[in-house]
Amino acid sequence: MCFAGKGGVGKTTSLVLFLKYAISKHPNLKKLVIDADPDANIADLVGKNIEFHDTIGGKVTEIGRKIARKEIPSHLSERSLIEEEVLRDIFNMGDFDLLVQGRSEGEGCYCSINSILKNLLRVLSETYDLIVIDSPAGLEFFARKTSTNVDDLVIVSDMSKMGFHTVQRIIEIKNEVSLDFKKIWILGNRFNEKSKELFVNRIKEILENNAELLGFFSYNDEIQKFNLSNKSLIDLPDTNLVYKESIEIYSKII
Repeated sequence: MCFAGKGGVGKTTSLVLFLKYAISKHPNLKKLVIDADPDANIADLVGKNIEFHDTIGGKVTEIGRKIARKEIPSHLSERSLIEEEVLRDIFNMGDFDLLVQGRSEGEGCYCSINSILKNLLRVLSETYDLIVIDSPAGLEFFARKTSTNVDDLVIVSDMSKMGFHTVQRIIEIKNEVSLDFKKIWILGNRFNEKSKELFVNRIKEILENNAELLGFFSYNDEIQKFNLSNKSLIDLPDTNLVYKESIEIYSKII
């Protein structure tokens, strides 16, 4: 499963709400969260401090430097070394595991972070029952076909014209590069009752058989306070209105 959308629409928050739901309702599933966004916000929302050297980008950079300093035998593959380190150092968060892609490559790097992640997804899909990806904001992640193994795509939008246009472009790119998702869902975030009808009418014009409207999250002060106080959204009370909405919404997926 992959969460996508324009920057600032709340896709990462929506993902963590899904994770909280999955932990509660499907505790026996082995879960992995992949933060493929260079901003790496998942760790902040689940209360984990991640350093650059702990990310895929950090490992790519360090091994690239070691190769440049001739500290690694030339017959060893950089890609296999990086993948081995990444798989060994996935963070165990108790109810789920966490893998962070990190920012783009630094000096001494010889291979693409996106390419490494794409290869890792093939391996990890055999180990985990549920993999949830927080994609970078925008469209490049899909244009590069990093997400070829994803069953469900959840595109998050707020009530802005820019958010709506990103939904439209992701669907267009999906068709242009022949990405074969089993299901595409549209999720509205921070909506009020008056704005829902307008969004539904507009989204119906582009959906056709390409996607299905998943539902809407309301704006919620408690979630904003959790963000500002560095509390993990996993600890959001079960009585929270948006979490209650998420149970109904995400039960359509699993």
